[in-house]
Amino acid sequence: MGRRDDIGGADSGGEADGGGPAGLPADETAGRGGTRRTVLAGAVGAAAVTAAGWTPVLTATAAYADPPAPPNFPAGISLYRQTFENWSREIEVTGIWTAAPSTPADVVTLANWARANNYKLRPRGFGHNWSPLTVPAGSTGNNVLLVDTTVNLKSVTINGPSGSTPATVRAQTGVSMESLLTQLQSAGYGLAHTPAPGDLSVGGVLAIAAHGSAIPADGETRVPGTSYGSLSNLITSLTAVVWNSATSQYALRTFNRSEAASKAFAAHLGRAFITEVTLQVGANQRLRCQSWFDIPWTTLFAAPASAGSRSFGRYATTSGRVEAIWFPFTDNPWLKVWSRSPNKPFLSRQVSSPYNYSFSDSLPASITDLVADLSSGHPELAPTLGGTQIAVVGAGLITTSTWDIWGWSKDLLLYVRPTTLRVTANGYAILTTRANIQRVVNEFCTYYNNKLNTYRNNGQYPMNGPVEIRVTGLDAAGDVGVASAGSPQLSAVRPRPDHPEWDVAVWLDILTVPGTPHANQFYAEVEAWIFSNYSGSYASARVEWSKGWGYTSAAAWANPTAIGTTVPNSLRAGQPGGDTFDTAVATLNSFDPHRIFSSPLLDALAP
Repeated sequence: MGRRDDIGGADSGGEADGGGPAGLPADETAGRGGTRRTVLAGAVGAAAVTAAGWTPVLTATAAYADPPAPPNFPAGISLYRQTFENWSREIEVTGIWTAAPSTPADVVTLANWARANNYKLRPRGFGHNWSPLTVPAGSTGNNVLLVDTTVNLKSVTINGPSGSTPATVRAQTGVSMESLLTQLQSAGYGLAHTPAPGDLSVGGVLAIAAHGSAIPADGETRVPGTSYGSLSNLITSLTAVVWNSATSQYALRTFNRSEAASKAFAAHLGRAFITEVTLQVGANQRLRCQSWFDIPWTTLFAAPASAGSRSFGRYATTSGRVEAIWFPFTDNPWLKVWSRSPNKPFLSRQVSSPYNYSFSDSLPASITDLVADLSSGHPELAPTLGGTQIAVVGAGLITTSTWDIWGWSKDLLLYVRPTTLRVTANGYAILTTRANIQRVVNEFCTYYNNKLNTYRNNGQYPMNGPVEIRVTGLDAAGDVGVASAGSPQLSAVRPRPDHPEWDVAVWLDILTVPGTPHANQFYAEVEAWIFSNYSGSYASARVEWSKGWGYTSAAAWANPTAIGTTVPNSLRAGQPGGDTFDTAVATLNSFDPHRIFSSPLLDALAP
């Protein structure tokens, strides 16, 4: 079975890109760190060499004769063994059994088999996820069956608007976001925003309420059928495999958005198995994307009192769509600004396909040599690496004429290929007001810069990847074009009824090469500060499910207070009784009382 190893369930880290250019030629040396092949295929685990360049590792194999296959396995469903890896390859489980159902009915068959044989079923998509929602590091894979939705569950049907009901797309959950958006674009439809990688399964994206970057620009009217909140807010109905107590069997059941249970399933974190969803969509839009790399971070992230026309908050409110990528120990971030533009601006270059930043796919030796050295015991090279990366970005934007591009939404919103450098990342959403966007980014970037320099003064360099900052709206009820029971209960951008003035989420990520010394300690300190600083009437913090959170000085997803108290409380606060984090957990438990759709992290987070 020669397919890529990747994870599923909550596979989509939303906008989980590596933040910097990646990919490289095959055989050049990398100094004292070994060959570049060794560095990225081994130390960083980013890629493997083929004749065409660097592509994801192909290590999945046919079923082995030993150990034996899962007992009493249903006939007619493809079964094989393969290696499971998360995006950063910090989790790797070899030889885990995997099934590829041909139909949703096959998933039901697998669910009833799993219950009878004491197995867990874990959905598997394309693998753009860090957190161990599927299986944990160190797992043997015993009594776990991955269910790969991407092989056969890929059907897509598009329906036009009807009366006041927006256009919709019915999609099985194994279809990739790139395929879905391509089919939508061909029919004249699109989304307001989407995660940057196209190799995400629809099921994985919705499991963790993934996002891109978009709020309404000043004076902008929302396109009917779209939402500025998470992609889970687009769901109008979904079909799940659930326990039927009357028959004592698992069965398919469709939930409309108007049903209370849909609020738990719309962002279920892998605690359920969705086979099909119907999403509302809007008329496709032409976008312009301009890049800047000449704005000092002290200007872009200035204190609100001194922030001017080139501040992050000003760009966010005037254009509606921004992303800042700030490499460590550098002065100028890479700022992308998207804006609606029905007609091509004179200076823009028209594009007709996604992934337009080719310099992100093929790195020069100046970067790969540094990554090699850094990964082999020279973390002090982080400042040099950061400076080299922003230089490559600047040169790449100019030589490829991509500093100002224009085209249909899909072709500008998808810009991260699977070959990007695979780093690890933390992730948080800060709920606040539109007017406080600049305050949020100023406080965070000032804190981060000071902490980075404190560590450097001690001879420590825990962060060697960029800070990434994006902004979205919340899962607003007004964005939903059908009768709705409410917003997804486990979405990081669920509105706070006690703070109706909070209308945006600022997404904060910091990236670094896996295994960098002192990284987890740094992440733990940042997390504690985030939950302390963004509080009260000003703002509130929640974790980004697909990324790193719950840090101790030794590991992510390991802090029992974060997992058992802090994170659940962030989704309880401000919500009415009977419509909280606990309600979602109870709902998911009631439809899977045998917990066949669970994992150790989910058992701890949502017992």
